[in-house]
Amino acid sequence: MKEIILNQLNASLPNIQVETSEFKDELTIQVQKKDIVEVCKVLKNDSELKFIHCIDVTAIDWARRKDRFTVVYHLFSLKNKFQLVVKADVDESDCNIDTVSSVWRSANWHEREVYDMYGITFNFHPDLRRMYMPEEFEYHPLRKDFPVLGIPGSLPLPKK
Repeated sequence: MKEIILNQLNASLPNIQVETSEFKDELTIQVQKKDIVEVCKVLKNDSELKFIHCIDVTAIDWARRKDRFTVVYHLFSLKNKFQLVVKADVDESDCNIDTVSSVWRSANWHEREVYDMYGITFNFHPDLRRMYMPEEFEYHPLRKDFPVLGIPGSLPLPKK
């Protein structure tokens, strides 16, 4: 399946850089954040691939790496019964990436969760707002620099 995916991507998008890795029969492709929407469109719409289901969108905070965050997309092709992981690095100084909610509607809520918990902005998202934390909350709880016990006084706690 790896060769088919790479061949279809190269045929449709010859100028993009794609790195691959495999671990325990799971294929991961790494792309640049500027290419994420075009790559996802090919993965979904190509007749050989048909990754029509976006299972999840999440992020990794590497804390000390140059590109601090990695946005991770878990995709599934019903046609090929194959799961694919797509990753794109995002630097903290330019903490945004284009939304793929125009490709998969299910990505909408997943991207909102990543925005809320990590502070990564999804450009052109139709409804980017927080899901768990209040809009005025200035922190992002899943970032590595967020204290484990929270920040005292940052959120009013319910009365007993």
